[in-house]
Amino acid sequence: MKKICILYTGGTIGMVPTSHGYAPKSGYFRNALSRIDELKDPAMPGWELIEFDPLLDSSNIAVEQWNRMGRVIAENYRQYDGFVILHGTDTMAYTASALSFMLEGLNKPVILTGSQIPLCRLRSDARDNIITSLLIAAEGHVREVCLYFGGKLMRGNRSTKSSADGLLAFDSPNFPNLASVGIDIAYNKILTTSFCDSLTACGCETSVSGGAAGYSGTAIPDESVSEEFHLTEFRHAAIGVIKIFPGIQFRLFEPIMTEGLNGIVLETFGTGNIPAYGSELLPMIRRAFENGTIVCVCSQCPQGTVRLGAYETSSMLTDAGAVSGGNMTTEAAIAKLYYLFSLDLSRNEIKANMETPLRGEGDF
Repeated sequence: MKKICILYTGGTIGMVPTSHGYAPKSGYFRNALSRIDELKDPAMPGWELIEFDPLLDSSNIAVEQWNRMGRVIAENYRQYDGFVILHGTDTMAYTASALSFMLEGLNKPVILTGSQIPLCRLRSDARDNIITSLLIAAEGHVREVCLYFGGKLMRGNRSTKSSADGLLAFDSPNFPNLASVGIDIAYNKILTTSFCDSLTACGCETSVSGGAAGYSGTAIPDESVSEEFHLTEFRHAAIGVIKIFPGIQFRLFEPIMTEGLNGIVLETFGTGNIPAYGSELLPMIRRAFENGTIVCVCSQCPQGTVRLGAYETSSMLTDAGAVSGGNMTTEAAIAKLYYLFSLDLSRNEIKANMETPLRGEGDF
C-alpha cells in the first residue's frame, strides 16, 4: 500500500469558528480527519499526519515557513510515496512556486491543497480536495510540485489564485492543467512525465499542441537525465513588486532603489509596456541595475508573454538592464528570485537564469 505524508500547515481548511472569526485550533484537525469515512476506504492510500506548531493563517507564510516545509519533506522523503500539503489559499500559489524551486531533483508528488470553506462546515469543499489530492499523490503520475483545487490539477509554479470566494479558486493561465477531475482523474499524459531541472539541457524541444492561450509547448525530458533529490533552502533577500498604473509617480519609489534591494518585479502593461511620460522610471532602473538589483518584467495580464522590444515603450526597459519574465506569474518570479539569490550566483548568471525555464515555470 502506498503511504502519503500529510503536512497540515494551517489555513481555512482546518479552522473553527471563534469569537474573533475563523481560526486554527491545535489538535482539532486530526480528529476531524478520523471522522471522514472515505479516508478509511480500502482504495485509499495509507497516510500519516504531521501538524505544524504553530498553525498558520497563510497570510503569515514567509521564507522561514517555506524552508520549514522543505525540511519536513526532505527529512521524510524516503519514508513516503508522496506528500500532500494542506495550506491556506491566500498564499498557496506562492508556496507552490517556492517549493518547486527548493525541492531539487524531486521525483515524487507534492500536492498542495486547501479549501474555501472550513472542513467543519456542511458545504465544505475540503473533503473532495483532501481525498482527491491523496489519490493523485498515491498514483504517482505527477512527480513535481502541484496544486489541486476544485477539480483541477495544476503545475504549482504556473498557478495563481483567481477568486476570493469561488470554489474554483485557482487558475493556470499560461499552461494546461496536468489533470482534470470528474468521474475519473484524466491526466494530460504528455505533460505528466517527470522533468529535469533544465528542460532545454535535456534536448527536449518537442512541441505540445493545444492548451491555454499563449502556451507554445514545453519540453518532454530525457528520462536518462536524473538528479539526486536535495533541498535548497531560501535565504532572505530584499525583493519588491511595483505594479504600473496610469498616472503612476515613479519618484515615490526612488527611496527603495538602493544597494540593499536585491530584486524587483515590475508588473507592466501588456507585453511589457510602460508609460512614456515622465523621465523618472528609466534612470531609476538604470541606477538599480548599477547597484546590482535584478529587475524582472512581468505582465499584469493573466495570459500572454512579455516581449521586451516589441513596442518602443518596452525596449527602453531592456536598454536599462531589465530582464523579461516571459509568461511567469508574479508568484513564480518572486520565488525564482529567492531561489537564485540563494545560490551564490553572479548578477549575470541570475539574469540569464531568470530568462531560462528551470522548473517549467515559464515560456520565454
